[in-house]
Amino acid sequence: MGLLSHKIKREELKVGDHIYSWRYAYAYAHHGIYIGAGLVTHFTQGAGQEIGTGTFLDRIVISSSPARPSVDPCPRCGENSRDNGVILSCIDCFLHGGELYLFEYDVPAVAFLAKPRGGTCTIAKSDPPEDVIHRATFLLENGFGDYNVFKNNCEDFSVYCKTGLLVTTVLSVGRSGQAASLFAAVSTVVSSPLRHLIAGYTGLTVLGYGWYCANRYASDIGVRRDVARVPVESLVRR
Repeated sequence: MGLLSHKIKREELKVGDHIYSWRYAYAYAHHGIYIGAGLVTHFTQGAGQEIGTGTFLDRIVISSSPARPSVDPCPRCGENSRDNGVILSCIDCFLHGGELYLFEYDVPAVAFLAKPRGGTCTIAKSDPPEDVIHRATFLLENGFGDYNVFKNNCEDFSVYCKTGLLVTTVLSVGRSGQAASLFAAVSTVVSSPLRHLIAGYTGLTVLGYGWYCANRYASDIGVRRDVARVPVESLVRR
């Protein structure tokens, strides 16, 4: 287990693994489920749009982004690599030139808190590979709802496939460790004036990091109480 993340080789991959790859100099990671034969199921708004908010802001972000060079479709994936929703891609298209990392499950609390970056592991336990593949292939055919970077993103999709857990509260961040880390960081910044009044400059850094870790831990899918195990077949009826 690496401190920041867990890089692996392709030959080490196992069916049902939750994998991810960092984008844009570690700005965020794109997640998916390895189903074997060099193929990955993953949830996206379209090629290169994994950070969409699911709101009108996406038009601004996309229109302000530099245009991508036109390339021929992948000979293995075809036009799938440009689709949105839950899609099936070869591992090369999924990685998009990045490195391959394994998302870890059932990690001890100490190890979880030792990783300063969210979206790389969880305290929750993974279900057997056959259950993971069943969910991933079912959602490939039936979809995973509307994409939302805070509540229903690629990491949320992958975590659900691995655990079968969904957040039941409406006004809450989703299962994504990346989103939880962002909210934890914002909470730390907002509460900084109060901590400054209490502890002064001496303990500010220690208290700030402690607050950040506490928020991350409380938001982990393996700890929070506002989650429930939901059969994948019931998702199409929602």
